[in-house]
Amino acid sequence: MATIRKMIYENEPLTPEQIKQIEEADKKPIVFDEDCPELTEAQLIEIAAMAAKQRAERRKPLLTVRVAPDTLRKAKALGKGYTSIMGRLLDMAINNPDMLKQCL
Repeated sequence: MATIRKMIYENEPLTPEQIKQIEEADKKPIVFDEDCPELTEAQLIEIAAMAAKQRAERRKPLLTVRVAPDTLRKAKALGKGYTSIMGRLLDMAINNPDMLKQCL
């Protein structure tokens, strides 16, 4: 069985040909042995290792920083998730050369 790949874009309507292909595909049975073969133990181990590596790369280190009471009060007024907002602000500031010069 051949695999056919088609790109469908979110804001574009489907063509009559695409609709026909989707309707035809809907009528075909899924044969798990052919369409989705069972993963081997080695493949499962490899996938688990890749996932662990990706989690480690995405993990953000914990940082303790002292801020002015007024700054903290304003940040907390933003509500739940204010620490994430402060983290994004810090990322933006450290990557903005002009702002960085003002703080040095």
